[in-house]
Amino acid sequence: MFFSGVLDRFAPAHLAAEQTRLQALIGERPILSALAHIGAITLGIATGLPGMVVLIMAGGMLFGVVTGALLNIVGVTIGALVLFLASRRAFGDHGDDNKAPGLVSRLRDGYLAQPVSYTFFLRLVPFFPFGGVTVALAWLRCPLWLFVTATAIGGFAMTGIETWLGASLAKNIGTNKAIGTDLLHDPQVLWPMIGLVLLALVPIAVNKLRAPK
Repeated sequence: MFFSGVLDRFAPAHLAAEQTRLQALIGERPILSALAHIGAITLGIATGLPGMVVLIMAGGMLFGVVTGALLNIVGVTIGALVLFLASRRAFGDHGDDNKAPGLVSRLRDGYLAQPVSYTFFLRLVPFFPFGGVTVALAWLRCPLWLFVTATAIGGFAMTGIETWLGASLAKNIGTNKAIGTDLLHDPQVLWPMIGLVLLALVPIAVNKLRAPK
């Protein structure tokens, strides 16, 4: 990518120009564009492709915060459901939990103690990898209704913040035609970044609260 010059297309000025062109295309074919974005998110989540945060942020850049967040959460939920059902079918009716994968072993006690609240916790906090949690919940035989509900509602916080960040970056790039330290002075960029940090600190806070018990 470096030697072919493809990375040059990600220069701030080029991104700003492409954003205008792509938004014009979206305006001409809104339904097809929305379905294409949902399809891309679904495919990425279902197959475990890395870098999905880039696509989620792109949803905010191209569709705005509200529409982008809705499209992103639909794609994330469908993709996670595909991965969950495929994993559950692949595992079958396994009976020897002693052979559970490492991540399953780490999550099993918390899930068995409080399945509903713990499943929502796993979807709300970006502490474990999204795909790994999906596969682990399939191994733990999480009920389908609980998995879908937790993914759609619990994941909306993380996805919404990433979408908001993408929309804010697009606005900043379009105005300044550059990416620099000025981004940190833009409240529309700073607040979603603070939100991501706070979500990452939730597991530490939970451990502190549970320590005396």
